[in-house]
Amino acid sequence: MPGMRMKTTLNLDDQVLKQAKAKAAQNGLTLTRFVEDALRARLLPAYSARTKTRVKLPVVTGLRPPNVDISDRDALYHVIDHE
Repeated sequence: MPGMRMKTTLNLDDQVLKQAKAKAAQNGLTLTRFVEDALRARLLPAYSARTKTRVKLPVVTGLRPPNVDISDRDALYHVIDHE
């Protein structure tokens, strides 16, 4: 049944427990909530490398020629640093 709570004893590495407690406190969470969130994250289905996402990027046409050759790294840094 969702929402039910079960008391559980875990044997954890001392360093892992210290890190978990510190991270939980840092995020304003109880250790229980932190562990639950970590378990939920591990239980999610793994990302499938076969899933393809197509992104359509806008194409912007400028009104004048570019002021720097993008294949010239030093020229790019010069423009970035001085504009």
